[in-house]
Formats: sequence, structure tokens, C-alpha cells
Amino acid sequence: MIAGAGIAGVQTAVALREQGWRGAITLLGDEPHQPYDRPPLSKALLLGKADGSAFDVDFAGLGIDLHLSRPVTALRPADHEADTAEGPVPYDYAVIATGAEPVLLPGSEGLPGVHLLRTLDDAERLRPVLAAQRRIVVVGAGWIGAEFATAAREAGCAVTVVEAADRPLAGALPAEVAAHMTSWYADAGAELRTGIGVAAVEPGAVVLADGTTLPADAVVVGIGARPATGWLAGSGVALSPENGSVLADAQLRTSVPDVYAVGDCASFPSARYGRRLLIHHWDNALQGPRTVGENIARGEAEGVVYDPVPYFWSEQFGRFVQYAGHHQAADEMIWRGDPAGASWSVLWLHEGRAVALLAVGRPRDLAQGRKLIEKGAVLDRDRAADAALPLKSAVL
Repeated sequence: MIAGAGIAGVQTAVALREQGWRGAITLLGDEPHQPYDRPPLSKALLLGKADGSAFDVDFAGLGIDLHLSRPVTALRPADHEADTAEGPVPYDYAVIATGAEPVLLPGSEGLPGVHLLRTLDDAERLRPVLAAQRRIVVVGAGWIGAEFATAAREAGCAVTVVEAADRPLAGALPAEVAAHMTSWYADAGAELRTGIGVAAVEPGAVVLADGTTLPADAVVVGIGARPATGWLAGSGVALSPENGSVLADAQLRTSVPDVYAVGDCASFPSARYGRRLLIHHWDNALQGPRTVGENIARGEAEGVVYDPVPYFWSEQFGRFVQYAGHHQAADEMIWRGDPAGASWSVLWLHEGRAVALLAVGRPRDLAQGRKLIEKGAVLDRDRAADAALPLKSAVL
């Protein structure tokens, strides 16, 4: 039984079949739509350039029993059952793949004109707003906020982005890196206001903490997401007290027998980085299921260890941004190229070894850097800083 029919749940089901699992597979999703990919929601789908992003998976042909509009409401490991509104679902193994849910702006829930961008229905509700070229206030200058602002400007909307932190992507990148992304907003015709929070949302307006009133035909909230794990209360599945994620082990097993967790809802210990990671990105939801599928299908006591180099990409304001690794443990940062230009990258090292890389318009840097990070390669700093040289040539 797999709880959640997003990319992590779907890929787990597919991986099980690829690994030779011949038992029944029940896939339970909470939305009425055929399982779909989320990245196009803030891009092509939002702008009406695509009609859908359903996964090209033959569920029936693979023997996957897909149930739509059937969320799992509780897990009872002692009985090897999951509860749903239509009744219990028995399992030999359970996989928690319920993803993350957006953080709501306090006081805005249920207000007309306030939108989130997490589901296909969210994108469908926002599409006519963009088509009508409305005045939009985006709350949050993270990845989603930047991508939505990009699409809204492309559609011809007047866009103001409000960020409580002093810079965009404050939770994702160091100040000295994010500072070079601030000008992207103005260059695209969007207004960015940092260091100010939202005091209230009123009909047709957003009131900031300093009393400023911004006219808004629509408000889009993108202030983060948290693991969708509330339904696990009382199950015995251990959750992180800091972020609510399922505390999976190195094989993506939970604290109760025969239950695994994968994707945005699960954190795992990384030997590579010496800390527990919670990764809310598409690639993690694609890679983790392969480990789960292999561990369940093989049934080995030790199992395959999951310790990837995290990867993420974003399209914003005409730039292709890619990130690989985890820079928090780094003790050195190397620039490649001019961050005021259209093509540059930043490399992070720890004790001389590559641990993370951000590439803006330099996909070759990303491709080579990701391999170097996987190997833990020690680099020559001078050669690594020379943007005219291939990054791989810096290996000592």
C-alpha cells in the first residue's frame, strides 16, 4: 500500500514492478485527477501552454490498483492496515509518500482572491488571473514565488513580491549569493520588497507591516511547505519535532516495521553530509522510490542505502538555475564567472572537497560539478575559479 499518488508514490509503485515485486500494489491519492507532475504547474500549465502533466504510466498494465480521491487518514501498524473514508486497506508493506502541504499566511485562509500554487486545481484557478493581466501580490520570494512572478510577468501582470527576509531565497542560499538575484526582479519589471512582512490581507489589497497598502486583484502565497504527516498521529511512526518529517533511516525505513517513507514528507540521515536531510525537490521524489522499491522487493535485512547528492532546478526571469549538493557544511566558496552577468556559478568546498554547486546559465558546470560532488573530489582552487576552464579540469 502506497499513501500518496504524487511523483514519489507513483515512482515507488513503478520501481516495485521494475524490481520484480509480484504482489498487489495499491496506490491511494487524495486528488481526483490522474497522477501528475508538479513542475509544469508554475510554468507551462500556468500560462496555458500545456493542457496537463499526467504521468505516462500504464497503471492497469503494471497491475497497480490506483484509487483517486481516497486519502489515507490513519495508519495502524499493529494491524497492518491503513484507514480511508471507504474503509481499511490491508498491507504487507506500507510506503508513506504524502508529500508536503503549503504553509498558509495567517489570517488569509478562505479569503477570496488568495491563492496557493501546489496542486493542479491551484494552477487552474490562477490561469485566468494571469490571462486577465491582473495586479498580483506574491508573498514570499522563494523558489515558488520567483517562478510564479516570472510567469505572471510573462503574462503581462503587474507584480509585487513581498519577502519578510532581507533577500530572496533567504532560506536556500547565503546572503552573498542571493544578493545577486535581487536585481532579476526589477529587470523583469516586477517590484521586490524585502525586509517587510504582511500585516493583513483585505479585499483588493495587501497591508504591509509598515502600514503600506498594496493594491491586489489576487494574492499568491508561497512562504514554504511542511511535510504532510499530521495523519500519522498515534501510529507510532516517529516524526521530527523540528519540521514534522518522518524520521526515516538510511534505507528509508520508518520507526515501525514494514513501513517506509519517501519524498517531501521524509527526512533521512546522510553520511555524505553528516546530517539529516529533508529535501523538498523533484529529484529526491524521483530517486528515493528506487531505493524503497529495491529494498521492499529484495527483502534484504540491511537494504540499499539512500544518500544522494541533492539536485534542484528552477526557471526564473529568463535564467536557468540549477543547484546540486548541500552547502551548509562548506568552509569555502569559489565564484566562477561574473554574478552580475547572465552566466555564472558558485562552488562550495569542505576541506578542499566539492560539496555543492549553484549554476546560473552554466549547465555544463552543473553536470560536471555534480559528478565531482558525488566523488568527493579535491579541487585546485585556482583552476576551479577560472570560468574559462572546464570544472572537471580542476580535480587534483
